[in-house]
Amino acid sequence: MKKVLFVCIENSCRSQMAEGFARKFGKDILEPYSAGSKPSQKINPDAIKVMEELGINISSYKPKGFKDLPITTFDYVITLGCGDVCPFIPAKEHIDWHIDDPKGKDIEYFRKIRDFIEDKVKGLIQEIKLKSGG
Repeated sequence: MKKVLFVCIENSCRSQMAEGFARKFGKDILEPYSAGSKPSQKINPDAIKVMEELGINISSYKPKGFKDLPITTFDYVITLGCGDVCPFIPAKEHIDWHIDDPKGKDIEYFRKIRDFIEDKVKGLIQEIKLKSGG
């Protein structure tokens, strides 16, 4: 199992959606986590709504800071567009997906970002499977 950390600023939208997709599609290959550099108090309701549209329930997820993570090293750390706000987290590989924050935008924009994140997570899973010979 590859340990993957998805990072955005508030850990309330993008990184939570990525963790949700990784749990659904990568359960046989990934151990996903998410965190934020300045965690919010709650998951964005629109993120919960657009994920539920695809049958993925993230309503029980909680925003976390880096100190709240149960482990400290990862195989992959994937930042989702937080720029210089994200601190360095030890990992074998660092990837930045440069994904816009949908916070404050309409529900269609949330769906667009959700679908983009889904494609990126599925691509990551395929890449990991190819690297591991699966």
